[in-house]
Amino acid sequence: MSALAETDRPYLHLFGGPFVTVGGDRTDLPEGCKRLIALVAMRRLRIDRTAVAGVLWPAVSDRRAAGNLRSALWRMRGAGVELVDADSCSVGLRPDVAVDAHIAGDWARRLIAGEVRASDLALMPWCDEALDLLPGWYDDWAVHERERLRQRVLHALEDLSRHLAAAGRFAEAVEAALVAVGADPLRESAQRALIQAHMAEGNLVAAFRTYDAYRSLIRSELGAAPSPLMAALIGRTPPRGDAPVTAG
Repeated sequence: MSALAETDRPYLHLFGGPFVTVGGDRTDLPEGCKRLIALVAMRRLRIDRTAVAGVLWPAVSDRRAAGNLRSALWRMRGAGVELVDADSCSVGLRPDVAVDAHIAGDWARRLIAGEVRASDLALMPWCDEALDLLPGWYDDWAVHERERLRQRVLHALEDLSRHLAAAGRFAEAVEAALVAVGADPLRESAQRALIQAHMAEGNLVAAFRTYDAYRSLIRSELGAAPSPLMAALIGRTPPRGDAPVTAG
């Protein structure tokens, strides 16, 4: 759990949740309002009430969807969960509520943008959960938000690996790249980050093995070869007859 979750500020856990903690004390959310809270949290900005109701209850009439929204807001108030600010026009997350997915997304954004803080150069304990936000939720908006955060964190892990390697923290660089590779073994940019981390440490055999394992994987899965960019990392030429994959 983040140290932030131990303060008196409400902390919304979407990883492994949704649930909320205040001062380390956990409160489970009513089942009927979990999706509302998650949607509002992931969108960050205030959302028109009609839009919220339409996204969450698309298969019913507008009147029924509006009633479902009112019911979900009532359940939250009845459970003493003060996370959402709603008026007659819109719904939004209260500004004092911290959200683990926001923290993960902001960390990833800084790494990708090159605005890295010293505290960012670490493999965060929530990385695995950030790569699979709200598992088992198949609403269109949830699938979109899951993939959006997943892609951002994967890019950040690759950049983190390179930053750590440049700082001489080779074991951590390899581990960061391995998390990205484990999440998506066919992702070439993650495999390149892993090869670069091995080579930065001088482990050429490990780099060659990573390349050969990836080449075998995409040949069997896609009938393709590593891109020239990846092959150039270790001075290899993609074999003829296999189409190179597009660089990730």
